[in-house]
Amino acid sequence: RAMTLERQEGLAKLVVDPESQRVLGVGLTGIGAGDMIAEGALAIEMGALASDLALTIHPHPTLSETVMEAAEVFYGHCTHLATKG
Repeated sequence: RAMTLERQEGLAKLVVDPESQRVLGVGLTGIGAGDMIAEGALAIEMGALASDLALTIHPHPTLSETVMEAAEVFYGHCTHLATKG
């Protein structure tokens, strides 16, 4: 969605315990970050695993997919990774 808005600057960072895979922290910058952080706060509060975020269905195309894709990166893949080239 950020690409269609021509607003690709930003960053999503998940802090995940490598052993338990629990989400310990979430950092977001860029367009819509203030709205998307709620999903990260809920994940921390409920003790979610990175897989909980990665496997949650998110509407497409939306900025909320950013959190899902950050969790996917923890597992070594990303559904909509834009490559430079």
